Amino acid sequence: MAFFYKPDHNYMMALTTKQIDDFIDNGFVKIENAFSTDIANECRTILWNETGCSPDNPATWTTPVIRIGELSNESFKLAANTPILQSAFDQLVGKDNWIAKETLGSFPIRFPSKEKANDTGWHVDASFPGDDIGNYFAWRINVGSKARGLLMLFLFSDVSDNDAPTVLKIGSHLDVAKMLGPEGEKGISFIELAQRIDSLPERPLGLATGKAGTVYLCHPFIVHAAQEHNGSTPKFMAQPALMTKNDFQINQSDESPCPVVKAILKGLSIG
Repeated sequence: MAFFYKPDHNYMMALTTKQIDDFIDNGFVKIENAFSTDIANECRTILWNETGCSPDNPATWTTPVIRIGELSNESFKLAANTPILQSAFDQLVGKDNWIAKETLGSFPIRFPSKEKANDTGWHVDASFPGDDIGNYFAWRINVGSKARGLLMLFLFSDVSDNDAPTVLKIGSHLDVAKMLGPEGEKGISFIELAQRIDSLPERPLGLATGKAGTVYLCHPFIVHAAQEHNGSTPKFMAQPALMTKNDFQINQSDESPCPVVKAILKGLSIG
């Protein structure tokens, strides 16, 4: 039976006021040592086995990306359910308004390669199905971020500037909120939003680098992209969503909205 830590709400909060303000303004917060190096090592060993490649033989690294499907090993559950992360979830999406992770979604493992990866386009992750539930490109995103509270980037290996870190458009979540505002509850599809990204304002870029055990908690609207691996050590990560128990209510009067909603409201007020 999996053990999930249920946070004591008297526990010291994971994020400072400045970190929360930065999350609202920039669209993400970096948490170092969100899970232990030992857990990261265990997870990476499991993922190496799943790739069928040898960590000691680069000749076996024959493609730029290998995607591993969902895994339910205890090590991944422990990485996702540490006290510091669960406290941060409470702070960002609302107390107890999130669903504990039992898996971490798929794992894009990136290798140094002369071959170009085919998945490096700018995008925003979708959160609920459209009419064609089996087609992810038809999944949708609306201004209330239906069902989705956060995008999370879990680093299971050390990631430097050359190791294909995820690229984040800093502050782009505000532009996406403004774009989604007129689209109402129905929102727009993943592919339609991707096609509109070029029309958004220019934003500075940030790189999701860090030591193994680092987690980036990102606003669900942040524009991001994968990139080519220019280093020498494969990159191991997961990029799951944190799903919400209750959808955010952005059109109702709320004296103390959570930071995800505060950012949406800030984006809607721009211009």
